[in-house]
This record gives sequence, C-alpha cells and structure tokens, in this order.
Amino acid sequence: MLARQLRELREQSGVSAEFARKAIGVGKQTLWRMETGQPVRLNPLFIARLCEVYGAREELARKLLALTKETFRTGWWHAYSDAMPKHFDLFVGLEEAAQRAISFQTVLVPGILQTAAYRRALIWVDSPTLPAADVERRIELLARRKSRLSCTESPLVLEAVLDEAALHRAIGGRGVITEQLKHLSEVGALPNVSVRVIPLAAQAYSGLTIGPFDMLEFPEHPTTELMEPPLVYLQGKTEAQYLEKADEIQGYQDAYADLQRSALDESDSRALIQRIVQEHER
Repeated sequence: MLARQLRELREQSGVSAEFARKAIGVGKQTLWRMETGQPVRLNPLFIARLCEVYGAREELARKLLALTKETFRTGWWHAYSDAMPKHFDLFVGLEEAAQRAISFQTVLVPGILQTAAYRRALIWVDSPTLPAADVERRIELLARRKSRLSCTESPLVLEAVLDEAALHRAIGGRGVITEQLKHLSEVGALPNVSVRVIPLAAQAYSGLTIGPFDMLEFPEHPTTELMEPPLVYLQGKTEAQYLEKADEIQGYQDAYADLQRSALDESDSRALIQRIVQEHER
C-alpha cells in the first residue's frame, strides 16, 4: 500500500525517479524497491522528504508515515520464510490482509483448501529430496493460512471455482483424494466460503485459455482509511506475477464473471463432489 501511494504520488507530481532518489540520497535500486513493495528498510525521514518533494497534502503525508511505522512489524508468516519460495512470501502476507479471495483452478485444488495429506503428496512430487522436517513446516504454514476461513473475527471470504478435472485426479492415491473431496464439501458449507465446480459437460469455456489465478480484495485500512485496490496473483514455478493495473484487474473480473456463468451453483457442485467421492470409494 505504501509503495503504491509513493509511486502514484511521484507520477502525479511529475517528479522523475532520478530526482526523487537524489532527494533522499539512495540508489536507483533502493527507490525501485520502495515503489514496488519489495523488502527494503524504510526510513521515516525518507518518506517525509518524498512527501515534501511530491507536494503531498499534510493529511496524506501523515497517513503514509503511519504506514511506514507498520512496515517495521513482523507478520506471523515471516517465521515460515524458510518453508516457502521467496515469491510466495508476499502472497501469504497479502492473503492475510485480504477481505475477499477468489481462486480459479483447473488442475489442482486451491492451496488454501488443500488437506495436509494432499499437500504432502504435491510437495513430494515437486521436492522429492526435501527433509521431512521441512515438509512439515510447509504443512504448518498451510494450517495457519486455512485458519482464516474458520476464525470468528474477520474471516476470509473465499470464492473458489474449480474445473471438475481437478477432482478426478487421485493426488496421493484414492484415500487422499477422497479425504480431500470430503473436506471441500465440509468447508464449502461455511457461510464465508463458496466452492463451485465447472462440470466436464461444459466442454470448452474461456477459463481454459486464461489459466489459474487468484484475486485478492482488501478492506479499508483501519487507521489510515486508505483503500488498496484488488490485485491478481499468477503463480509460476520459480516466480510469480502480481497484476494491479486497473485494466488488468477488470479483465480478470470479467473472466471471473464468465466462470461463474459456466459453473454449477453451490448445491449442485456439492452434489457433484459427492458423486465423485463415491466413484473413488468403489
């Protein structure tokens, strides 16, 4: 949030990145990290000086300084930095701050809806030599993420859309996938969680060409009253993309609306999941 505000302020003021970095005595890379939300030690004096250079209103400058103080706090997920890829650390922090999450998956069950056994099976395929202790650290991280769905204070609103094909692949064997599908039905009954399935009968639909994505929406910041716009997360093998431009977000919002038209409603989706469970149990 702070990075976006700083970047937008500079662009609106017409101040060049070169002038801005010289005004606070930092290198090009440091300013870039400050404006893109990358890990960097933020000096409140730098933020105050940039607000002055950009001609920021006094009220906005005060809010940005308040945000700067918050960057010195450490979130619970930082304790698991050794258990996840560097590009995923940012996503977990954003997910923790989000009010609503949308996940579309074609091959796998969305991460936050995976059972421990399902996740272990995926980890062993992706990292077969990973020590058992490290595997369990990743499972602990998953459990912490999942707790947002059932907490009583500010639970995460989750809307998941899955291709039926993801429910037929027996990740970890029949026992594991059966447990996973039963978990989908159970968590889908929570008032803040929606699980919908696009049946194989739908044949071709636009989501197949768009590919999996996650979209996060955020509440108004509790102390500064600033609002962070939605963002889209696209996960890759070694890196990830975070899309935040208005036209990009609108494109994925339109895509999600189309996915909803292709998907069964929650009740019919639950019935389909139950039928597939019966197939796996035969």
